[in-house]
Amino acid sequence: MAVAKNNMEDINPVLRISQLDAIELNKALEQLIWAQFNSCFQGFKPGLLSRFEPEIKAFLWLFLWRYTVYSKNATVGQAILNIHYKNDLSQTPKYRPLNKQQKVWFALLSVGGKWLEERSYDLFSNNPFGSSFQRMKHLINVSSGLIKVFGLLNFLIFLQQGKCATLTERLLGIRSVFNRPQDVRQVGFDYMNREILWHGFAEFFIFLLPLINTQKLKTKLFSWFKPVKGLRLTDPSLAIVCKECCLCGEWPTMPHTIGCTHVFCYYCIKSNYMADMYFACPKCSTQVLSLQPLVFKIEISEIHTL
Repeated sequence: MAVAKNNMEDINPVLRISQLDAIELNKALEQLIWAQFNSCFQGFKPGLLSRFEPEIKAFLWLFLWRYTVYSKNATVGQAILNIHYKNDLSQTPKYRPLNKQQKVWFALLSVGGKWLEERSYDLFSNNPFGSSFQRMKHLINVSSGLIKVFGLLNFLIFLQQGKCATLTERLLGIRSVFNRPQDVRQVGFDYMNREILWHGFAEFFIFLLPLINTQKLKTKLFSWFKPVKGLRLTDPSLAIVCKECCLCGEWPTMPHTIGCTHVFCYYCIKSNYMADMYFACPKCSTQVLSLQPLVFKIEISEIHTL
């Protein structure tokens, strides 16, 4: 069983992208924890935590390390992706968890390194004078530069071999493995095909939409579903039969006609005609010949009965 498990690890190694995703998830979790912790002190004096920020962060990361790597041999990001750490120094084919020394050194290098970098920056920025401080500052800067160079080399090796995504993992002899054997990843293109089809349809629709005269189409539909019959077009006095604007449906304000027996508000017909020079009456499809104001009398009692 152990040999089979080891062979399965060789067949299905942890993907590089999965290891990098686990690192990004850990960074996102740290930012989330610090944001939630910082929000608890919004009502206090500004800058209250800035003086002790490196120590507070180190305490939070140690607390997180205690219940992740120390107890479960995996960070939060690795646990989400079904990954945990294995003691790669062990030569046996069986899975070996991290020993206590590896866990402690993991905390010292990851948490202690961050704390030392932030605290040393504050320390030397507040003490710019003194030869001893200057030499120490120069030594720390050189050490930090070397660590970054080694981190870059380790990342290049990781891209080639797929093991030890961070320099800490390589120094401690630990690697990421799956908690349980993974099935072969099947790539489906159904979703991609639907997305391509939808994007193509959307682009075609966006290209076609400006070519459609929506105002004229709307007018044509109104002429089909709301016809007015029984009115003679030769008698403009019959326009008072329509006591509402054919566009807005309200009592016509500054009533005008376009040559048919229907009434429009001046602003309704003017704005539509300016938007579409081929505008036609939505009820009888008469095109605009000229805007003619209408003056007619109507009893106040008739207004209340509308």
